Amino acid sequence: MMMNQPPFAQQVAIVTGAGQGIGFEICRQLALQGAAVVVNDLDPDLTAKAATQINHDTGGQCFGLAGNAADVTFIQKMVDTAVREFGKVNIAIANAGITLFGDFLTYTPEALHQVTNLNIGGSFFLAQAVARQIIKQQSGGSILLMSSVTGYQAHKNLAAYAMTKAALQMLARNLVIELSPYQITINAIAPGATLTERTAEDPNYESVWSGLTPLGRPASPADIAHAALFLVSDKARHITGQSLIIDGGWSSISPSPFSD
Repeated sequence: MMMNQPPFAQQVAIVTGAGQGIGFEICRQLALQGAAVVVNDLDPDLTAKAATQINHDTGGQCFGLAGNAADVTFIQKMVDTAVREFGKVNIAIANAGITLFGDFLTYTPEALHQVTNLNIGGSFFLAQAVARQIIKQQSGGSILLMSSVTGYQAHKNLAAYAMTKAALQMLARNLVIELSPYQITINAIAPGATLTERTAEDPNYESVWSGLTPLGRPASPADIAHAALFLVSDKARHITGQSLIIDGGWSSISPSPFSD
């Protein structure tokens, strides 16, 4: 009797910004469910550690590739590496992004360029490069963009970041026109407060956001990863152009962490 294959068997994914936190957990879950994964981070040490850990945890195929996910030449290198190592690409998750807090009235051109270059440009050109490869393969596939609840709700000192995250929702909607003929789905997820290595640097983060979140806690990386995997899975093959908020209900009432 044939054993059932894992949900992502024979699938190859590229995930950017995945050395830790949400991106790492997405890679780990993909590998656990049978995918081969190219894991990317800007930090070479984090990239190598993540790939080693995922391979140890899953016995799966994970290839680490450090580099700047905003650089178009490097983006193509990720696609070429996936094809060389695993034969194809089916899935891309544009998780790499940067948050630079700052008052609007004093925000600098350098900061704005840095945020838009990675958050918008890196996501746009990863989607483009992977779509071209999927079209060449005639295989169909899935692309997922990483938006944020701040793309829906105003948040103090995050005007630039929020602008980029709202833009990704529109990119997902717009690309339905051009990618659907090739059976490529394009969606976005919008995480709210999430406990990661970065947010854990704030000793008050968990308690503050537990109080602000209707479900009583911030998300875990696994909460976000499970939603991401659904949207790039065969179970979501008729879902495209959508943005899914994962925030424990925060955006329904939107209490500010800056309120007295």
